[in-house]
Amino acid sequence: MCPPIAVTGWGVVCESSSFLGPRDRPSSSGRVVELVLTSKKLAGNLPDSFGKLDQLKFLNLSFLRSTLPESLLHLPNLQVLNLSCNKFSGPVPKSASLPSLRVFDISKNSFNGSLPVWICANSTGIQVLNLAFNCFSDVIPPGLGNCSSLQNLSLAKNSLTGGISEDILTLGQLVQLSLQENSFSGPLDLRIGNLTELVQLKMSTNGFTGSIPDVFQKMKKLQYFIAHANCFTGPIPSSLSNLPSLRVLTLWNNSLTGRIGLNCSSLSSLEILDLGSNNFGGPFPEDLPNCRRLQKVNLARNKFTTPIPQSFKNFSSLAYLSISNMSLSNISSALGILQHCSNLTVLVLTLNYFDEELPGDASLSFPKLEVLMMARSRLRGSMPQWVRGCTRLQLLDLSGNRLGGTIPSWIGDFQSLFYLDLSKNSFVGEIPKVITGLPALIHRNMSISVPSHVFPIFRPRNMNSGVLKYKRFTNFPSTVDLGGNSLDGSIWPEFRNLKDVRILVLSNNFLSGSIPDSLSEMTNLETLNLSYNNLSGSIPFSLVRLTFLSKFSVAYNNLSGPIPTGGQFSTFPSSSFEGTKLCGDHCAPCPANHSHPGSANYSQNHSKSSDHAMSDRNLGMIIGLAFGMAIEITLGATRISDSCLRVITRFCNHPKSC
Repeated sequence: MCPPIAVTGWGVVCESSSFLGPRDRPSSSGRVVELVLTSKKLAGNLPDSFGKLDQLKFLNLSFLRSTLPESLLHLPNLQVLNLSCNKFSGPVPKSASLPSLRVFDISKNSFNGSLPVWICANSTGIQVLNLAFNCFSDVIPPGLGNCSSLQNLSLAKNSLTGGISEDILTLGQLVQLSLQENSFSGPLDLRIGNLTELVQLKMSTNGFTGSIPDVFQKMKKLQYFIAHANCFTGPIPSSLSNLPSLRVLTLWNNSLTGRIGLNCSSLSSLEILDLGSNNFGGPFPEDLPNCRRLQKVNLARNKFTTPIPQSFKNFSSLAYLSISNMSLSNISSALGILQHCSNLTVLVLTLNYFDEELPGDASLSFPKLEVLMMARSRLRGSMPQWVRGCTRLQLLDLSGNRLGGTIPSWIGDFQSLFYLDLSKNSFVGEIPKVITGLPALIHRNMSISVPSHVFPIFRPRNMNSGVLKYKRFTNFPSTVDLGGNSLDGSIWPEFRNLKDVRILVLSNNFLSGSIPDSLSEMTNLETLNLSYNNLSGSIPFSLVRLTFLSKFSVAYNNLSGPIPTGGQFSTFPSSSFEGTKLCGDHCAPCPANHSHPGSANYSQNHSKSSDHAMSDRNLGMIIGLAFGMAIEITLGATRISDSCLRVITRFCNHPKSC
């Protein structure tokens, strides 16, 4: 019978009773048929007494972080068993006997060994089998064919090898098949076309080879074919290019060849097309605007021989277009055509149009543009006037070009801009002060309006070689990168306003003056690169407060004085300080009279006359500060003020004073 509910938030359903919430009490009759203990973070072992709940039909123990009692695998009436998101490990016990099971979910654990296909021997009615995100290895053993009612099979993110087993190819009721991120290899079996009920087929990030078989004419319900990051060769098969039900086709990072011959009059449902990083050639595909629902297109890193066609003026559904790294020409024509794409939100043109003049025509109009990337193309000219009209911009990357003139003050009009990269150009003049007031860099609150499906996006690493890969534009860190220009003037103290900035790069310019102490108020800063400028003075000791700072460089400036100690400064390499007159850690030792105010050694370097000049007033200050600290701690203060700490350090590290 149902026991009284002792823990608030546990869910119990009894036979002939409704769901019992936190304040309900169960009926005095009936047996427990449903039990939900999800997300309770219980510690220790779950009791074997669970096995006595022999009328249990639904059991959800996800997110428990507990251990698995084997008795759970011997419940004769159990229909749904959810053990996902725990820390269970080792092989799944083969003694399991769950004859009534319909749903078996053990995803996101650390189970290992061979795939537990034996579950199908006595649980032949399983409809959902989720074994994803574990450590299963080796080839798929025989046995899955006994689960003849299976509709959803997920084996994603394991270490499985070989090909798709023959058993899987006989599961005629499969609706979803997820095989991504394993080590499958070999050609794709022609019998995959027998899975005529499939809606989703996901096999990305494996080692499948050969051509994609031309068997999709029988798969009339297929909406998602996700097969990127494999080794497929040859053209896109005709049956796939004419599949009316297809909504998402992602084949990026294969070795596909030939022309892109999609039949958009047949592909009436296609919304997302990702064919990037292949070897497609021939003319730029002109028919794509006839795919009336197509919103998101990635054709980057292919080998088209013609520019963007005039037909793209009619591509009214297009929201996302990436055609980077294809050595296209005639940027004036491209922008003139693409401005007619009235819903265009994301435009990526990086690594094209080399050495061309970037049009500055103010009549160009991209009113809905939120992401604009035209980087590493050696484009000439100045900051284009038409960009000013892109008032919705959130991410602007014009890095790696040859743009000159001053950075215009209208850059401060972008209320949503959280990523600004104008590095490696030839901009001159001062840093526009308006940058320090960009609202999205003060408090980031944004969401780029692109379809939910994601393409990989790459950006260069800061202060390192190589690139970083992102799944979404929204994952880009808040950034201001103006490095590698010819900017002069000083660093504005008002940079303190940019509380949300993660990356600030002002290196390789002609900036002068001191490093503002106020940079320590950029509390989320992770990268600060001020190297190769004409900065003078010392490094503000307050920068030790930047607890997230992991990359820092002031190399090759006219800086002098001690390097701050404490905080993250001990983790920075010596190269962060080379080419300066700095002293201390990472550099030559500081002379006796040259310690940094606020550092632990400062008071030890005072003269003896200063030592003897310590007055009762100073001693009283120490006592008063200590008393104040005691009051702060008593009242539950979480930290002592930095000014208080600096004064205490200054006096109490003095050899004659304490």
